[in-house]
Amino acid sequence: MERNFGAEIDELKKELQYIKELLKKDEDNKNDREKIGHVEKMADVHPDSNINAILNRLENSCGKSGDSGRITYLGVFASGGRQSTWIKNGVHTDDLLTLIENRTAEKVLKCIGNNDRLNILLAILRKPMTVAQIVEKCGFNSTGQAYHHIKPLLAADLIAEDSQNKERGYYIIQPHRVQGIIMLLAGICDMTDNQYTEGNWED
Repeated sequence: MERNFGAEIDELKKELQYIKELLKKDEDNKNDREKIGHVEKMADVHPDSNINAILNRLENSCGKSGDSGRITYLGVFASGGRQSTWIKNGVHTDDLLTLIENRTAEKVLKCIGNNDRLNILLAILRKPMTVAQIVEKCGFNSTGQAYHHIKPLLAADLIAEDSQNKERGYYIIQPHRVQGIIMLLAGICDMTDNQYTEGNWED
């Protein structure tokens, strides 16, 4: 079958014109977007209107104040017979950035940035455990090896002995620290999401 190059070229021209119109429409939409201070308002970025309303308030607040950003986060974590529920609204990202400048982020990541300590946190996030159970669950060779990693977690007030348990010697994640651990994991999930790009996280 003989190809009709003229017709194919005409079809390509139509497609190109369609793409140009889409790009122009997108540019027009950008120009029509409302701005509050330095913040460009983003309309209906989520299918839930309640979430869009929260984002709208954050944009307004950030734009009026001139801050670099505002975030809101909330969640619930229920495991091992315990529950943590949290809401942080309108957190200033400028305050978060100072955690790098004053080396707080470095200290926290250094304290928990070890696979053995992360496994301890994971184990007792799921349920309160004794040192003997931690040794077995995390594959330590001795209680001394477990205590070597438990000690800095206790000092950082990430974990504590469970005062509600009738039997002594059970460790839990401090209730007010649960959300921090879960949100840190959420941030790691965002950083390693390869939807748009892939990174090499090897040393």
